[in-house]
Amino acid sequence: MRTLCSSTLIGEALLVMFAGLVAMRLSDVSTATVWTVSAIAMVLCVLLCGMINRPGAVATGWALQIGLIASGFVLPTMFGLGVVFAGLWWCSVHYGRRIDEIKAARAAQGPAPAVVA
Repeated sequence: MRTLCSSTLIGEALLVMFAGLVAMRLSDVSTATVWTVSAIAMVLCVLLCGMINRPGAVATGWALQIGLIASGFVLPTMFGLGVVFAGLWWCSVHYGRRIDEIKAARAAQGPAPAVVA
């Protein structure tokens, strides 16, 4: 799960950075506010990559997704991009957990028998 979720979060951090650049020019929000909020979101995304296996990390990731969608009130394009990243986050969590379960089941079976030719 860690790899998939971390990949999504790094992509989201890059999206927030580029959205901050666009919002700085196209919105009525001050540049300082745009960059403060963007910087906090980017730092949270990157820090969450390292803490994804801890309790509450997935919920924090969902909070970031909600914040990304809500940023559409400043930059309307972010409504759509936020929904896309929320879908990616769901896939990362869902399929990442399935992959972890499969790996754990294979590890519990022990090593595979050697093939003698």
